[in-house]
Amino acid sequence: MPRDNKKSLIQKIANQANITFKDFNASAIGDNKVLLDNKGDLITLLTEIRAADLKMKPNFSHSEHNPPVTYMHICETESFSMGVFLLNNGASIPLHDHPGMNGMLKVLYGKVSISCFDLLDKPSDQVQSEIQFDPPLLPFQKDSLRRAVLRSTMWFTHDSSPCILTPQRENLHQIDTVDGPAAFLDILAPPYDPEDGRDCHYYKVLQTVPDADSKVEAQQQWEEETWLLEIGQPDGFWCGGEPYPGPKVSF
Repeated sequence: MPRDNKKSLIQKIANQANITFKDFNASAIGDNKVLLDNKGDLITLLTEIRAADLKMKPNFSHSEHNPPVTYMHICETESFSMGVFLLNNGASIPLHDHPGMNGMLKVLYGKVSISCFDLLDKPSDQVQSEIQFDPPLLPFQKDSLRRAVLRSTMWFTHDSSPCILTPQRENLHQIDTVDGPAAFLDILAPPYDPEDGRDCHYYKVLQTVPDADSKVEAQQQWEEETWLLEIGQPDGFWCGGEPYPGPKVSF
């Protein structure tokens, strides 16, 4: 126990993330008790982390030449990746997914608004033909059309519990700063890997023509259903990199 007390909090978080996700299987149905218990221990540790634990201070300086978002890499294994995202005042991380992945996001400073979505089954051609969008979709865009449910929109600060996503629940999210810059610790398990089917896809929320079809409109109101269009990386969004200044993490 005395030896463990000498470990930095970020090292303890990394160790627990490794235990939690080492044998994770995204295709397994439901969360087994061991995984749930391990995730609970990880969430407890994450709730304690603060910017000072990573030797970070809020950065209120801003230049139009700086990237809107900056990433500080901490560590990565086959099971998970961990790093810090820095968002300038007014910056957003566009709506994107995490295929087959778990995620835990803990705000270190500032305030962010996070909107989380679930993708639904791909709509049939008949359903698509009954919907009119504003502006209208081009023919080639219809293959990128998806139905989704807005599950939550919440504000998070350093006093908040982590924001959690799973392969099945709230797997898509958009992150917006609120009233100033912000930073958050980010854990993804397993990491993004396009060669293993875990590439990042971006989406935008579509607007439908009001009263175009009352039946379909009524269906969309159920559980705040909406329509998303898969797009390329949005113009104006890019992510730079900076060295991580905090305690070293090793395995």
